Amino acid sequence: MTNVFFSWLSTRLLLGAFLTTVAASCDLLEFSPNDTHAPASERDLTQKNLAALARQPVPTRGDTLRFVFTSDSQRYYDDVPPLVASINQQRGLAMVLVGGDISDFGLAREMRWVNDEFRKLKVPYLTVVGNHDLAQNGREAYQKIFGPLNYTFTYAGTRFILVNTNGREYEFNGHVPDVPWLQQQLADTADVRRQVVMAHVPPDDGDFDAAVTPAYTRALEQAPRLVVHLTGHNDKFYVRQPVPGRVTYISGYSIEQRNYLLLTLWGRHQYKLETISY
Repeated sequence: MTNVFFSWLSTRLLLGAFLTTVAASCDLLEFSPNDTHAPASERDLTQKNLAALARQPVPTRGDTLRFVFTSDSQRYYDDVPPLVASINQQRGLAMVLVGGDISDFGLAREMRWVNDEFRKLKVPYLTVVGNHDLAQNGREAYQKIFGPLNYTFTYAGTRFILVNTNGREYEFNGHVPDVPWLQQQLADTADVRRQVVMAHVPPDDGDFDAAVTPAYTRALEQAPRLVVHLTGHNDKFYVRQPVPGRVTYISGYSIEQRNYLLLTLWGRHQYKLETISY
């Protein structure tokens, strides 16, 4: 009877130790590549970075605002550490904007890998969702790890509007991008000196819902305080102004190209654009 008791006790102790180990190391386990799990420290990153941005002192040199724009880390994860190292050498930055396609296959672990490096930045970083981020269970993973697909924030008198433009991933249903939402954000100019829109897919791309393009571009053209429209997706840098004196469309570099954009804004519509190689 004694031996049976000790055998039962040993089994209970071993089971308890096993369960404790599993609970303590659950983040090391992956039951499926499409698992969207993330620990609390790696969830709601958009909200956390916005809170960090709000704690930063607003630039005191007039109304000048400097930030970095980069995009498309998909498949190029080894290029992220040198990017971060280069950005951390820049002075006077307020933030880093990431133009989508953080992941390649919409996997939570890809997004977490990139965050492992981006959290080493000296300034907060904000993202917009890319088409690759919506693959498989990517939409759920992105929303858990980062947050909303459409959102805005204001810093130093500049309203940043980040909008989901990945129409193909919604089967061109006529609702992505959400033009009424965009119009509402552009119309809200209270305490706003200027505006910046960031998306992933540009409106002249085949992955943008063509049925929505006229309303989308018209909303941008009718926004008197819009300075630039930033996108990634094409892995090709360009600056275009289809209608002279109206909206300036800027397509940024992918991380694989070992370049990023440094933007300096001042006044209502003035900006300086620099390409930084690393």
